[in-house]
Amino acid sequence: MKRIILTIGFFILSYHVLIAEQIVREFSFGDAKKDKAVISLMESQSYTDAKGYGFDFLTEQNVRIDLKNKSLFSDKPFYFSIKVPEGNYKITITYHGLRDKPYYSTVRSESRRLQVENQEVVPNRSVNRTFVVHIKDPKIASGGRVGLKKPRELQKLDWDDKLTLEFQQTNCISAIRIESISNVPTVFLAGNSTVVNQEDEPWASWGQMIPRFFDAGVAIANHAESGLALSSFLSSKRLEKILSVTKPGDYLFIEFGHNDQKEKGENAGAYKGYSERLRYFVREFRAKGGIPVILTSTARRSFDEQGHLVHTLGDFPDAARKVAAELQVPLIDLNKKTSLFYMALGVEGSKQAFVHYPAHTFPNQENALADNTHFNPYGAYEIAKMVLTGIKENQLAIAGHIIDFQGFDPQQPDNFKSWYWPPSLINSVVKPDGN
Repeated sequence: MKRIILTIGFFILSYHVLIAEQIVREFSFGDAKKDKAVISLMESQSYTDAKGYGFDFLTEQNVRIDLKNKSLFSDKPFYFSIKVPEGNYKITITYHGLRDKPYYSTVRSESRRLQVENQEVVPNRSVNRTFVVHIKDPKIASGGRVGLKKPRELQKLDWDDKLTLEFQQTNCISAIRIESISNVPTVFLAGNSTVVNQEDEPWASWGQMIPRFFDAGVAIANHAESGLALSSFLSSKRLEKILSVTKPGDYLFIEFGHNDQKEKGENAGAYKGYSERLRYFVREFRAKGGIPVILTSTARRSFDEQGHLVHTLGDFPDAARKVAAELQVPLIDLNKKTSLFYMALGVEGSKQAFVHYPAHTFPNQENALADNTHFNPYGAYEIAKMVLTGIKENQLAIAGHIIDFQGFDPQQPDNFKSWYWPPSLINSVVKPDGN
């Protein structure tokens, strides 16, 4: 009997050791390393499942491996993917300076999550940039799967089985290191199309911009999806998925309202089903030792004939404020902040923050785009700064990991004309779900 118990104990211990085993993968470009732990790439190889790494989406043709300088070089966009399981990963990119001039690099991960913005690399100097990427899959440990939207989410990089990095501007890189980590707080995002990682240009949301402002001590796990309300987030098992991987000290940022307005039935309404579900999210996440944060919905761009902003979300922002006060949950009032932002930009100027583009601005865009709910990259970036301001105002512990941010006044936004976003290779004229 004692032998059986010891054997069972051994297998349990072995199981936990396997689960905790760290994944480390390092890629060296143009340098034949003798270290077996380092994969040396002497030419630009395309990604294959068999290898589990490589340049993706036919962009290997945009990359040149420089054997003399032991680095890869590209002044065109390219993708590099590594097959890894679900978890948080610390990424370290080692940039190599050119001989005669500085250059600038932007890096995004997965479905266009901004990680490195316009990083300057001066001549003859090396620079390391480190950040964290969260990888998720639809499987739930207790059984079942997240109900992904078809075909939209089935095609998203956010839900596949690899970690993909998108490099923009100019890049001269000697190494990329990926290592799994488990000791940093994860900030889970629950929301709709104003929060989700939008995969295609020119759409964007604040959830994909905010990773850029955190150091390697915080992971952002965006579980938002276009068209969702609190009820459909629950029914598609997204909260269940979050709870299955949450650890004490993690955060859950909750922003809903736009699609909750469409709910029908006896329990519909801001102070009924919406408020009840907000309380449920808070209660369930706190039971896991997590810290919930409630955000009021971003305002829509809607002006009357006199140029006054029209508030279209009814009682939903007020209901969110009341639930936050009742349950003593930190509140970030995005509805108020975005309203001030639009009014500061004005009736015409506020179009700069939304998907308002004349025909033929993007490939295969035959008609003009005019969307007053969904943001473009500039608008999403500005709203991410409003969320950061709210984190600091609430004195959340993760505020200590915010970088390159001194504060933001939505009535004095960044200049649209001087803000730069190198567009991704993939664009779409299909409007995200939800309004």
